[in-house]
Amino acid sequence: MLAMHGMENASELNLQLNSTLQELPLWKVYIEVDCPADKLATLFQQEPLLPGIILTKNQQYVGMISRQRFFEQMSRPYSLSLFSKRPTANLYNFLQMAGITLSEDTSIVEATQITLRRPPQVVYEPIVVKTLSEIYKLVDFHQLLLAYSQIHVLTLTQLQQVEEQSRIAKAGFRDLQQNYTRLIQNEKMAALGQLVAGIAHEINNPVNFVAGNIVHAIEYSQDLLQLIRLYQKCYPEPAKEIQTAIADIELDFLTNDLPHLLASMKVGTERIEQIILSLRNFSRLDESEKKIVDIHEGIDSTLLILKSRFKNHDIGQSINIIKEYGDIPLVDCYAGLLNQVFMNILANAIDALEESLVSQMPYNKHLTTPNPQISIRTEHFNNQQVVIRIIDNGPGIPESIQKRLFDPFFTTKPVGKGTGLGLSISYQIIVEKHGGQLQCISALGAGTEFVITIPIQRSSLSH
Repeated sequence: MLAMHGMENASELNLQLNSTLQELPLWKVYIEVDCPADKLATLFQQEPLLPGIILTKNQQYVGMISRQRFFEQMSRPYSLSLFSKRPTANLYNFLQMAGITLSEDTSIVEATQITLRRPPQVVYEPIVVKTLSEIYKLVDFHQLLLAYSQIHVLTLTQLQQVEEQSRIAKAGFRDLQQNYTRLIQNEKMAALGQLVAGIAHEINNPVNFVAGNIVHAIEYSQDLLQLIRLYQKCYPEPAKEIQTAIADIELDFLTNDLPHLLASMKVGTERIEQIILSLRNFSRLDESEKKIVDIHEGIDSTLLILKSRFKNHDIGQSINIIKEYGDIPLVDCYAGLLNQVFMNILANAIDALEESLVSQMPYNKHLTTPNPQISIRTEHFNNQQVVIRIIDNGPGIPESIQKRLFDPFFTTKPVGKGTGLGLSISYQIIVEKHGGQLQCISALGAGTEFVITIPIQRSSLSH
């Protein structure tokens, strides 16, 4: 007979998630089946924590008798006199114990799951562990549960750490996305600035030349026409050659039309100057600091730039613009960035209305959304904020898409038409740069409303 065991408690072990049975305290107490059964009682008395004894025959494994089953049987009437002096094999055969044998490399988690599936009457029996070198040992079921509990706590702790790392990683990813969108925004605005500067430079000089000289051209033409009238007055009977020339050039019509023609040219140059001014007012790229500006001017400049898109020549349908401007004060803001927001939202509204109109054309060329329109409303709220509402009567936005509307790179437009950055950048400009709010209110079939709320005055935010 050989008795060996480990008395270390499972709660004091340094277990890992993948720890196996060989890391637990294992008992190795053997007795030959030919020995009388009272030898088992002696061993159990010597080791109060001994969960069971391994039975061998000629040092070959036969089975196991647990402490609980041994004392339950021996406490019954006549059992002590019947079995105590006889070979242990008689008691083992009578008990008919069929225990679980697991390999020592079985994980503690798996072993616990296997043992808990046993019938209730044997669920607390010790487990036989077979080593790779064909040695049999016992592990107490309670020690196994204690180890499983420790691994469970360890698992929860690591899950919390993983969740925290995931949260940090997501926050870092969002920061990267925002930084990337800011970089794209800066490049976009820088490119727009170069474009505007180039257009303004190329157009401004010839327009100034025309605008500056058309005043003199009007004055000169008036002088020449006045001189012709004097000639007609002083020489009412011109020579035949002059009469022929007058008839050829239709002098009366020319005299009446030339002032109108020059006046139209003057209006045209003023219109071009207005467009150039609107481009400069829209971009304001030379203004990196916040300034007091008129919000209505920024909206009007944006509408002027988008004017060509309000008429869809493919379907012959125009988008009506309704301006309902309230009495609002000047606002301290980044005007160029704010105009970029107006541009993004208005362009999206135009896209939505155009898609709604075009989608109906294959079915009926005369069936279109009646009176497609975009309404722009402004109001002064609570003496501290300005609210701008941009509303279209398009098809609306599904609720599932509204939840992701301001996410970077999210777009429902076809490949090549949308980048998914317009509304994301707009949200950053309103919320982060101006400390305001940007909301979308929409429902399928009920149009879409974007609500921009910005403070009238706000201290400078970090760039």
